[in-house]
Amino acid sequence: MMKKIYALATLAGTIIGVGFFALPYLTLQVGFWIILVYFIVLGFLVILLHLFFAELALKTPDYKRLPGFAKVYLGNKGEKIAYLSAILGGFGALLAYLIVGGEFLTELLSPIFSGGNLIWTIVYFSMGAFLILFGIKAISKVEFWSLILFFIVLLLIFFQSKNLINIENLFIGNWQLGIGNLFLPYGVILFSLWGASLIPEVEELLGQEKKLIKKIVVSAILIAVIIYLFFIYLILGITGSQTTESALIGLKNVLGRQFVSLALFFGILTTFTSFITLGLTLKKVFCYDLRINKTLAWLITCVVPLSLFLIGFKKFIPIISFIGAVMLGIDGILILLMYHKETKNQKSKFKNLLIYPLFLILFLGIFYEIFYFLK
Repeated sequence: MMKKIYALATLAGTIIGVGFFALPYLTLQVGFWIILVYFIVLGFLVILLHLFFAELALKTPDYKRLPGFAKVYLGNKGEKIAYLSAILGGFGALLAYLIVGGEFLTELLSPIFSGGNLIWTIVYFSMGAFLILFGIKAISKVEFWSLILFFIVLLLIFFQSKNLINIENLFIGNWQLGIGNLFLPYGVILFSLWGASLIPEVEELLGQEKKLIKKIVVSAILIAVIIYLFFIYLILGITGSQTTESALIGLKNVLGRQFVSLALFFGILTTFTSFITLGLTLKKVFCYDLRINKTLAWLITCVVPLSLFLIGFKKFIPIISFIGAVMLGIDGILILLMYHKETKNQKSKFKNLLIYPLFLILFLGIFYEIFYFLK
């Protein structure tokens, strides 16, 4: 029983990452009903892709990451594409955590110690880079419990300020503006629901009960959706038109400093542990998969996101939107190609009815995001 709970908690905790901070602001931009439709459609799409990957994981011997699966089913070219997607996506995600974590740290400490966003972001980065260099055991467990504590704080905020929540704030977005930004949520929501990279590890955690992996995948994604909708309701319901891109900052204009500081503290802890976990994972890709010297691997892992931040990539939502639509879109296409190859001898019209529309959605998402980004 504990294996099932821990596997579910691990996958759900990984899915619920920095992307959820952007959701209230996106809802303000496009309207609640558009966001809800996105969650239904993309939730279904992501569940199918994760189920396909889970089926591949059950059929493929030995523990592998996505590039390992790509090599088995798609050859060296597939493996290289998967590595490129994983590395670029990793850099982008680290940059997103750096932006949000630095913003939270600035908001929490600058009133006390002064200093601007750049200084506190570098402080945040330096602490994270130090721990990525030397490693830290059991960081995934710390990450999970910090996330639990963060949501406990959100519940406290809910009970403390439930009289301030105005459900009409969910619908204050300009409908015409929402239509104009119709495709804006695509990459962010895909990013927020994605957890495929952890499926092989969940399979290992289940031991002799590996067949439960499909139920755990569906449950983890549905848990994430429920939590996201509650977060949107809470933040947008309280802050309304004052909702900020990273959600928590806007609370200071409505709630007392005490609750906002508590939320910021656990927001920092949540983003910081995720920053370290992701950094360690990316460093291992460079060290063990690409056989790069450990020190150089650490430098590449840490310096690239910081450099991107310093040269001006500081917009949180466009970054996670690009990662979600393009990098995770590529991962999704690789999963579909692998699944199609593995099951091509099985006569299933239903399977084909699913694969081709999913492929089209992911391809169009990549094309649109690149076009939008270059524009």
